[in-house]
Parts: sequence; C-alpha cells; structure tokens
Amino acid sequence: MSPPPPPLGRGRRRAARTFDEALDDTELVAARAALAQGRWQSARSLLVHTGDDFDRRGHRVTVLAKEPYCAPWAREWLLAEPESADARVLLALALVHRALRGKEKPDRAREACRDAAAHAPGDPTPWLGLLMLERSSGTDEAVVRAFEQVRGRYPDHHHAHHLMVARLAERRAEGGPDPLHEVYDFANWAAEQAPADSPLAVLPVIAHAERYRVLAAAGHESADPHASGHWIGRRARLVMKAAFDWWLEWEQDGHPRRLIDLNFLAHAKYCEGRGAEAAALFHRIGEHVTAAPWSYPDRDPYPAFRAARAGALGTA
Repeated sequence: MSPPPPPLGRGRRRAARTFDEALDDTELVAARAALAQGRWQSARSLLVHTGDDFDRRGHRVTVLAKEPYCAPWAREWLLAEPESADARVLLALALVHRALRGKEKPDRAREACRDAAAHAPGDPTPWLGLLMLERSSGTDEAVVRAFEQVRGRYPDHHHAHHLMVARLAERRAEGGPDPLHEVYDFANWAAEQAPADSPLAVLPVIAHAERYRVLAAAGHESADPHASGHWIGRRARLVMKAAFDWWLEWEQDGHPRRLIDLNFLAHAKYCEGRGAEAAALFHRIGEHVTAAPWSYPDRDPYPAFRAARAGALGTA
C-alpha cells in the first residue's frame, strides 16, 4: 500500500530549514518535492538525465533517498519498471538511510545495495550506499572493501573519499594529536593521485577538520575551533594554503558537492585567522551552509557559521 501524501504545511517547514543537502541543485530540489508527494516519475527523469556523472548521481540519489517516504515510492516505481537499475539504487540507499536511523535492519539494506550493484555493474552508487552503512557501524575491513568497490568504478568519487576520511579520522582518538596520523597520509595520497583539476585537492583540509572533530570530542583540543592550535601549525598552514591556491586556479563551479568543500575551506581559513581569504569563500558560499564542519565538535552550526562569516566580512 502506498504511503499517504505528507500533510499540508510540510513545504513551509522545508523552506524554513537552515541546511538543505540538495545545496544549489534546483532540479534535485524539484524532483525531491515531487517524490515527497509520490510522483516518482520526476526522480526517474532526473536520474536518466544525470547519466554516468557519478559524483552528481551519487549526490542526487543520496538526497532523494533521505525523503521519509522514499522507500515505498521507490518500491512502487520498481513494480512499474521491474528492470529499472535507478529504482533499485534509490530503494537501496533509502533502506541504508532507514538503517542508519534505526528503522531498518542493516542486513536488508546491505542486500538491497548488492542487488542494485548486480543490476548496474559499472555504477559506484550502490557501493556508496554500502560504504555509508559500513562507515557508521561496519568493521574496518568492510569499510575498505566498499570503498575499493566505489573507487574501482570511479577513482575520484568525492563523497566516498569524504566518508573514508571521516572514518579514518576516528582511529586512535585516545592517542591525542599526531601529525603522522594515517588520515593525513590517506588524504594526501588521494589528492596526489587525482587529476590536477579534481576537487579531491581539498581532501587534506577535510582530513584536518575531521581529525579536529575527533580530538576535540575526546578532550585533546579546545571545543572552540577558532581558539584551537589545531589550525595554526606549520603542516596545517601548508595544507590550507595548497587547497586555497587550488581553489583560486581550478574552482569547480559545476561540481555538485563543491559547496561542501567551500564550507570546509572557509571554516579552515577562519580558524587559521586568514580573514580576507575566508571572506572570499563566504561570498561564494552565500546562504548554502552545510552543518559540517560548523557543528564540530558539538556546536550549533548555523550560529557558528554566521559568527565566522560576520568576523571575516567585518560585519560583526
């Protein structure tokens, strides 16, 4: 039985949200709104036109899959088109998100991801779903296997590398700051392996922020990132300069997840005390704020973002 449409007023509540994971993808926003009302044909058309742009496909499927009624609507789509690989991957990631919220058995989500992968052997997106699940609760070996499956199909997968960095950053938190921690090696390696114009050039900054999250939560760093020495050491400055220089040269206006990178880079530059550079990034971000890393380690992200932006722009 299909779920009922959401009550009136849901659209107004969505509009009031501070953070929208669709970012600036207006086509995705429209398809998500249609899916929330049971019109899965819009999602179908969106994914058909996305094609094998795998970063964009992963972004769009992930956002659509978070809709509360996505799983039943994806099942309805699959009944109408039993051979649809898009319907299967959307259902798989919807079950992954349900499992992450404790509303689905993880093994059912794993099975759905593997089924979707079997119907689209070249698509990394089902493996991205599995990586999301394993990153949260799986073994290190399961995380690495899922990541390797994604990377084998699309070596520069943006979201997969972010997930891997977040997981690696959580290892050996009890040991305190370690400039030789493996997360830094991984991020540097991935950035070096990627093409010159790849946004994975920003990955070392992501690694630095994720490691701060872990260390601050464990009490090894100040809970105020701006007051933490984590951002002003020589290695940190080199990493952030390299990433900012890359952005100046290669800014990827068309990348579906670029605003995530810009939020991390603006956060890093603000914490480093480079107000002018942070201001340039805040101008690019506009109102497209992401919860991470402004929430790190346990802050209210939107006030943290607004305070940092006001400080950088001189409007505090």
